[in-house]
Amino acid sequence: MRGLVQKRSVRWDERAFVAEGAELLRSALRAGVAIESVYVAPGGADDADVAATLAQAESVGVRVFGLAPGVLERVSDTVTPQPVLTVLPMLDVEDALSVSPVAEHPLVIVMVDVRDPGNAGTVLRTADASGVSSVVFAGDSVDPYNPKTVRASAGSIFHVPFGVHQDLAAVVGALSGAGYRTVATTVRSGLDYAAFDWLQPTALFLGNEAAGLTEAEQALVGEAVAIPMEGQAESLNVGVACAVVCFEALRQRRAKSGAG
Repeated sequence: MRGLVQKRSVRWDERAFVAEGAELLRSALRAGVAIESVYVAPGGADDADVAATLAQAESVGVRVFGLAPGVLERVSDTVTPQPVLTVLPMLDVEDALSVSPVAEHPLVIVMVDVRDPGNAGTVLRTADASGVSSVVFAGDSVDPYNPKTVRASAGSIFHVPFGVHQDLAAVVGALSGAGYRTVATTVRSGLDYAAFDWLQPTALFLGNEAAGLTEAEQALVGEAVAIPMEGQAESLNVGVACAVVCFEALRQRRAKSGAG
């Protein structure tokens, strides 16, 4: 259990990960995800909502185990750990690059060397909320199963198809071949994101937090969009930039459908 929480190599060797907290367990149950097992700290089931969630898990055949005192504190990566740990099989899919564009969800998000787990989780949550069809963790991006990424996704990791692919050139080629226009976010030199036609099938590439995309990566992707800014800030947090663009794409889809 400790290895699954703290080491990427163990997670990928076992093809399993840990979601911390009763809310993530509830999200997994609502999504119908296969759950391997649940572990509860002493006193964790004293809360009525937690007890109800555990009962729901047991009713669908999930094994629930009690932990001895002090075990959770040794396993968790947080100072004040949640009393419930859920072990699940990995969820990434090979076809995250080959999802056919559809009118309702014509946007794919690709993170390139995004290292911060909180940002990655925010991107998953934003993708879920804005109707993105899939998310790709490309290059040396953070492990989507990092506990901080899972927490920051607020359950969206169970709802958005995603894949992990290191070869950026292969990612660009696969998405282009599937019919997506490839476009990257830049700080200042791209087309105004609000003037871009997000109704067409598009793969949006988000670069590393500190350096963005390299010149070679930008050239590989091709087109670029930028978010006009005022004030003295040099750039936006990658999660914020993703949200701004994704909800502009959603706004355009809603306007086309007459939803306002």
